[in-house]
Amino acid sequence: MIGSVLIANRGEIARRIIRTARRLGVRTIAVYSDADSDSAHVREADQAVAIGPAPARESYLSIPAILAAAEATGAEAIHPGYGFLSENAGFAEAVLAAGRVWVGPPPGAIRAMGLKDAAKRLMAEAGVPVTPGYLGDDQSEAVLASEAAEIGWPVLIKAVAGGGGKGMRSVHAAEEFADALAGCRREAASAFGDDRVLLEKLIETPRHIEVQIFADSQGGVVHLFERDCSLQRRHQKVIEEAPAPGMDDETRRALCDAAVRAARAVDYVGAGTVEFIADGTEGLRPDRVWFMEMNTRLQVEHPVTEAITGQDLVEWQLRVASGEPLPLDQASIQMTGHAMEARLYAEDPDHGFLPSIGPLTHLSLPEGVRVDSGVEQGDEIGPYYDPMIAKLIVHEPTRASAAARLAVAAAAVECWPVKTNAAFLAKCAGDADFIAGRVDTGFIGQRIKELIAQDPLTLNGGEARGLVERSAPSEEPGPLSPWSAGGGATGFRLNGPPAARAWIYADGVPLETALDFGVSPRGLALSDGDTIAFDRGRAVRLTLTRRASAASGGTLMDGGVRTPMPGKIVSVQVGVGDHVSSGQTLVVLEAMKMEHALAAPAAGRVAAVRVAVGDQVTEGLVAVRLEALD
Repeated sequence: MIGSVLIANRGEIARRIIRTARRLGVRTIAVYSDADSDSAHVREADQAVAIGPAPARESYLSIPAILAAAEATGAEAIHPGYGFLSENAGFAEAVLAAGRVWVGPPPGAIRAMGLKDAAKRLMAEAGVPVTPGYLGDDQSEAVLASEAAEIGWPVLIKAVAGGGGKGMRSVHAAEEFADALAGCRREAASAFGDDRVLLEKLIETPRHIEVQIFADSQGGVVHLFERDCSLQRRHQKVIEEAPAPGMDDETRRALCDAAVRAARAVDYVGAGTVEFIADGTEGLRPDRVWFMEMNTRLQVEHPVTEAITGQDLVEWQLRVASGEPLPLDQASIQMTGHAMEARLYAEDPDHGFLPSIGPLTHLSLPEGVRVDSGVEQGDEIGPYYDPMIAKLIVHEPTRASAAARLAVAAAAVECWPVKTNAAFLAKCAGDADFIAGRVDTGFIGQRIKELIAQDPLTLNGGEARGLVERSAPSEEPGPLSPWSAGGGATGFRLNGPPAARAWIYADGVPLETALDFGVSPRGLALSDGDTIAFDRGRAVRLTLTRRASAASGGTLMDGGVRTPMPGKIVSVQVGVGDHVSSGQTLVVLEAMKMEHALAAPAAGRVAAVRVAVGDQVTEGLVAVRLEALD
């Protein structure tokens, strides 16, 4: 067994490798950028080395910096994780040339599978079924358009060097082809530096199924069954599972045998995934599954394979890289139960799934399931890297029970102020069609409105009251403060006269329930007097306010105009004492490369302005405080 390994990666996969290496007695060396100097993987490794500034191209993608770190620490091996340099044949060659062990496949295998068109030709020669299409060298628009018509509409245009859904367009008619091709080429050139494309017959109800393979340097090759990754949003995987729903023995055997042939065709060594596309129109059949591509690394979704087989795939990687034979032969690899994995991201489903950045002031992940996470409470989600917070992995005897447990796990996530897709994941896992296995890659797109819709808050009035009463005001109460005239700093009057009646808002919407006594759920008290309640995976801001009397205008408002997300203040358009009308812009916030106007929720007078142009602000900050007009 190798004695030490440098992990050329970060976050969740770095921690995952550290966990197994430590169990095997292998010394671990982390690398980190300036943005990750206090990250969890740095804290957990036996040793850590700085490799450059925050941008990945200057740190995690810098081959010289990583090799220098290996030299300085005496690392015997380098594990690339996934992403970054994991499928870079030049990096693998540089590691081997430096006299270190490469925990991955041979550079020749990486190169052979790196370009989709060349890989498909190779697979066809090896007897692996490939999707009908065009893989030719002539990239003229006229030839491509002619070949597309010959294949028959609809067709899929794909970048030959693509991945992650970039450089990909579906075309349903000849008149759409030219524009789609141009867009695909631009995106491919920008993302991969290569604008060449291939064409495939578009499968309109596709299933994305992949097979985990493993090979050693003695010629042994095995598979560890299949995974289904069909639940996707814009070609990005959301929930993965193993085994694939509806998979019969005959189709599984054909699929897994084809994956093993693919690995042998390129003299593969180590962990790899052979990806297939299946036409699920009439269920899974051996003659309706085709090779798509091979990922020459460990996959993000490898934990579901570990769950159903009881094997540690990182341990397998380290043993194979050390020259050992595969730990098990094919007959000894058994499958038990059903596993699912959901990717918990720092993103905002209500705003097009834009990344959500900022400090993880509060983070509580579910107990009783496997959680692979790259961050902890107190860490920060920055703008430089993939915003994945964690992977939630469940393993149950049946698929239905696995889906139910995953839905519960996602609903138990608590995160603030960073937004997450937890509620979205819970709805996906709890969807009746998903539970029944009626899933293809268009599943989310067809149901997106229902899956991101916010259900009414489930708190009753007493629970909401209990949460809000735990908060305390951050300043002396003003005319609109919930702590004035209605009860003081520890409570408020119920059923009093209209001028003193308390109201509770959930994200700005008044709760229409009777206020009574009850046991409060989990919540997070904020310094500005509000409370965050966690409800089915989402975080809801509860605000206590008053209804002004009819004589004073009858307006419902809490007086605080808050920033909807982290960003930079680019304009302040009011000052203290100004009278404003309902809907008037008070402040302009720049976030996610867009400007967002913060408007007055009702007519009033500006009591305080708490931001200035140029300020970097967090989500939920009270930027302007209003008071009711006399």
